[in-house]
Amino acid sequence: MRIEVEAVTKGPGGRALPQTSLTVESGRAVFVEAETAQRPTVLGLIATGRMKPDTGSVRLDGEADRRALRHRTALVDAPDVSEPHGDVRLGDVVAEELMFAGQRRGLLAVRRELDRLGLRDEERTIMADLAPGARVRALSELALLRPDVEALVIVSPDRHGGDPEEWWRIACEIAERGTAVLVIAGLAARAAIEAHPNGWGTGEVTPLRAEHAASIAAALAAGEAESAGTDAHGTGADA
Repeated sequence: MRIEVEAVTKGPGGRALPQTSLTVESGRAVFVEAETAQRPTVLGLIATGRMKPDTGSVRLDGEADRRALRHRTALVDAPDVSEPHGDVRLGDVVAEELMFAGQRRGLLAVRRELDRLGLRDEERTIMADLAPGARVRALSELALLRPDVEALVIVSPDRHGGDPEEWWRIACEIAERGTAVLVIAGLAARAAIEAHPNGWGTGEVTPLRAEHAASIAAALAAGEAESAGTDAHGTGADA
């Protein structure tokens, strides 16, 4: 499958989402930068056909078919939209996802799935305490259990902390199995991934401009995050 997002915006003057274009296709992981708390979720909703952009277009295999796009994509861990409640245990999340996938969701089925994910010891861990990498792996793999899902859009995994390289590696590993994977996160996460080239053939990260790379490096060295907003192409944009 191939999803093409062309010059989409949302909100007056693009405040909710400035003009953004991207392409994601089967067998490839793509990292797109979006800053502020709201923009990653807005972009994720638009890219999966769950929100209509104010301008621009979204096409699935060349066709503007939002219904098919919703059916064939999963929006993973989007704040206030698809994220599990922090107090819910991982085992309960697995049971719920098995139900959505039309599979058995009893205790044995849940534990079998946790074994597959390598997370059996985390069955009773609440989602707020689950390690960021384990969270991304669990929620992504569980979403793929749903019939006809061929693409994942993972929203703001950087908000949970941890090493961005870990969840980016997981996204690339999933893409290597033929899934289209879009990861939407912030500048600091992209800078961390860019700073440690790994050679993953399925991953695509838009290179940082020199001035952005220098500014984020200085901010991190000073112990503070860069606050300037950027759009999905790494160019400056007003919030």
